[in-house]
Amino acid sequence: MLFDRILSASKRVANYIGPTPVFTSGTVDKLTGRNVFFKAENLQKTGSFKIRGALNAIILLKENKVQTNGVVTHSTGNHGSGLACAAQMVGVPCTVVVPHTTASVKIDAIRWYGADVVFCEPTQQSRKETCERVSTEQNLSFVPAYDDYDVMAGQGTIGVEMCEQIPDLDAVLVMTSGGGLIAGIATAIKGIKPNVKVYAVEPEGKDLQRSLESGERMWVGPPRTLDTVADATPTQQVGQLTWPIVRDLVEKQVFTVKDDEIISAMKFTWTRLKLVVEAASAGPVAAVLSDEMKAVNPSVKNVGVLICGGNVNIDQLPW
Repeated sequence: MLFDRILSASKRVANYIGPTPVFTSGTVDKLTGRNVFFKAENLQKTGSFKIRGALNAIILLKENKVQTNGVVTHSTGNHGSGLACAAQMVGVPCTVVVPHTTASVKIDAIRWYGADVVFCEPTQQSRKETCERVSTEQNLSFVPAYDDYDVMAGQGTIGVEMCEQIPDLDAVLVMTSGGGLIAGIATAIKGIKPNVKVYAVEPEGKDLQRSLESGERMWVGPPRTLDTVADATPTQQVGQLTWPIVRDLVEKQVFTVKDDEIISAMKFTWTRLKLVVEAASAGPVAAVLSDEMKAVNPSVKNVGVLICGGNVNIDQLPW
């Protein structure tokens, strides 16, 4: 069971990284009429939650004595730097395939942790094909960004921490891309506190709610990349492995946030909460401040908001 894997992952990654803090804001509580708790994964090592899943996957490769020359992945940034840092911690070589359009600050971070960088075209097909070629040529184990149970288990450790840190948790808001983060968190939280509601937040164009309401994948054609200011969450479709978990555990209501709402929430978080966040992290902030959230039953009093990362290029802010 994924829940059992998450509990094991919590012990496994604790040897390398610590829990992240939770912050509150009287201003936000007043604006929302709820008690809001911000889980600050932007303060995790590498500046995002991604190191959790990467660490769990790499450690398991070593524990299972997999014959490999290292690890490889493709990434727009955060998963790449998370895998690079995790590999450096564990002592495993790492290669990251990145689109040539990736922000230089994220490429520099990947290299800072000692990983090799291979460039590809900014398409899902090119990323996948380049990664497969490098994996075959160098005998490297592929660590997916989200569609993998070991990665999901690592991300789920956030849910364990939130249940420990936030008293009487009623709901959680999680920005959603490929689904690995929300699948892990939902599994952990539902396993500990089954009545807590887990809400997905998405950029425009994802249309997750239609699939959740029907219980079936409603996306047509191959996955495409969304045109969104939240460049860390560009994946239109959730993964094949993450989908059944998201379908079964996440609320049917999805909070869709527009680019201007994300930018406004990003500014708010920087200036009022004093937290440096990237655009994807501002999505759940926009959601908790939205009119749509005001319409949620008042019994949902204690709300966790996941701040998933804080890696931004300060020379190219989206405003």
